[in-house]
Amino acid sequence: MGQGLKSKVAIVGGGPAGAMCAYFLQDNCDVMVFEKKLPLGTLLPTGGGRCNLAHAEYNFKELASNYPRGEKFLYSVFSKFSTNDTIELFEKIGVHTYIQDDMRIFPVSNSAKDVRDKFLKALNHTKFVKENVLRINLKGDKFSVVTDMGAYTVDYVIISTGSRSGYDLIKMLGHSIIEPKPALVGLKTKEDFSKISGVSINGILFTHKGLSGPEIYKISSIRARDKFPYKLNFNFVGDIDFQILLNDNSHKSIKNLLGEFVPKSFAQFCLESLNIDPDKKCHEIDGKTRDKILNKLQDFEVTIVGTFPDGEVVMSGGVDLKEVNPKTMESKIVKNVCFCGEVLDIDGFCGGFNLQNCWSTAYCASQAVLDKEFSL
Repeated sequence: MGQGLKSKVAIVGGGPAGAMCAYFLQDNCDVMVFEKKLPLGTLLPTGGGRCNLAHAEYNFKELASNYPRGEKFLYSVFSKFSTNDTIELFEKIGVHTYIQDDMRIFPVSNSAKDVRDKFLKALNHTKFVKENVLRINLKGDKFSVVTDMGAYTVDYVIISTGSRSGYDLIKMLGHSIIEPKPALVGLKTKEDFSKISGVSINGILFTHKGLSGPEIYKISSIRARDKFPYKLNFNFVGDIDFQILLNDNSHKSIKNLLGEFVPKSFAQFCLESLNIDPDKKCHEIDGKTRDKILNKLQDFEVTIVGTFPDGEVVMSGGVDLKEVNPKTMESKIVKNVCFCGEVLDIDGFCGGFNLQNCWSTAYCASQAVLDKEFSL
């Protein structure tokens, strides 16, 4: 289209997905990003302030397997905009990256603020509108984006409001919302672990509230849609021949023997919960007591009664994926409306997966608009 005849695009939400959409569209469209708060502000706490941009998995199916909700939907998305594309894009705007041993990708600066500053600098043809969008009305073949300060007529609408807002707008357009529930969170337990608060075993951290740590975040994500209460069982010692260990360490206290496999404070906690003296010698442990101890450590059961904010909390839920075209992110209900980022019913594990969802779905949404533009 000629200069001055560019289509107008309203991007509702100026987080990672909205900003990425703007980046790809700004040279060919008249782009307005509606963001009442700080643009790209949600990027600042990611990766503990270091900004975990992506994960070094380059096979799109393997990458998609890290999303408890949205895996199959993301096949097409990641095949169009991959981890490698993400790295190349950030290099292009001056954000150099490195890969940690755990495959997480970070900026060399280790600064989310630095990433935000460079990203915003790259959006030099994007207009940010600090207004709250109240509703989106169809106006013939265009849209009227109504805010708390006025109304704007646009040709396309991209909704990227994240996982905690914007749902009323989306429902008004006729879309279904899968009820949001927290994922990547700590889990409240019926059991009281205050005596061993701070003890960590294999990525599981005991706290005053219950359980936390990397493994718990993953479990909370997988089971985000489960009803409370539910049970979890952990094997903290693996497959051991406990009787041989008792025989070979007959004069050791049972607490010290178990302390070779788990923290001593945890061993004591377990023994006391079974009414077994932690200082009892191994040769004094009879068969029945042996089995009770082994069962406790190999099948450690907890009852999950709720969640608490911890880690990098994301929400499972959002726009029902059945109502969105996975190739274009366009609504199947309203033409020229697209969705991207965490507003969709897509959520991933810790490790850069949720930002990758933002970058890739944003790319697909922006290309859907550009494909229509260049076909005119």
